[in-house]
Amino acid sequence: MKRNKITIVGAGNVGATCAHWAASKELGDIVLIDVVEGIPQGKALDLMEAAPVEGYDCYIKGTNDFADTAGSDVVVITAGIARKPGMSRDDLLATNARIVADCARQAASYSPNAIIIVVTNPLDVMTYAAMRASNLPPQRVFGMAGVLDSARFRTFIALELGISFEDVSAFVLGGHGDDMVPLVRYSYAGGIPIEKLIPADRIAAIVERTRKGGAEIVNYLKSGSAYYAPGASVIQMVEAVLKDKKRILPVAAYLNGEYGQTDMYFGVPAIIGGAGVEKVIEVDLTPEEKEALDKSIQSVRKVMQTMHEYVQF
Repeated sequence: MKRNKITIVGAGNVGATCAHWAASKELGDIVLIDVVEGIPQGKALDLMEAAPVEGYDCYIKGTNDFADTAGSDVVVITAGIARKPGMSRDDLLATNARIVADCARQAASYSPNAIIIVVTNPLDVMTYAAMRASNLPPQRVFGMAGVLDSARFRTFIALELGISFEDVSAFVLGGHGDDMVPLVRYSYAGGIPIEKLIPADRIAAIVERTRKGGAEIVNYLKSGSAYYAPGASVIQMVEAVLKDKKRILPVAAYLNGEYGQTDMYFGVPAIIGGAGVEKVIEVDLTPEEKEALDKSIQSVRKVMQTMHEYVQF
């Protein structure tokens, strides 16, 4: 049986960290591709030289040529410019839309049977751009956002309660941005609703910190953005696809009537398996939750309209 082949587009911090997590889990052979000569080659070789120490068997190749990605099972797109302090995700739109569309188009031409996972911000509309540019079925193109946002939410809950991170389950709905909707009612610690364990004012503070989680790290780093947790979140999704795990994960999925929306990508819980997004799961929402979700939907729609000014499909 041949090994899986994973292509990671973009050899910056997020892309290289994705490669690191994928190799450590021995998910398959890895191609790290970037437009800058030498960077993917050097990082790939460095990571492969760790294999005898860490005990994984993966061939890791760095390249500047999309021909080397041919026959990939999964393509992860991290390429694009990162946020700087004071920059919103939407400020990245014009540059990253063109980059992502070009990468998706080339990736699909060499790997027509691949599943594409998009990481580049602004996430929801970049995923839409990748789907349109690649001409792949929408269920085979989706974005990483909710897994990361939920991980941050879970981290802050665990820290608040002083408990194991493993015992917290929670998820975040909506667009990957300041209007995301952490769903408190569906969040548990050891199977106990967090509303029974944490005062309302502290929950509100945790929700706000989750919404600003990416910006908090950007402000610390001064240049660049988060990469350890984003990389881990991406590879959880890659593993769900390659092992056909049927994980229920919050992802940026294409909506075709779900949550009353069509022809857009949006953060929702979905079953992720070998076919990609195998089912979008709709959850019951209170009027307050629906109002917050509608606000997030409008934010994504607004950015989508702007994107069409920069990229023609």
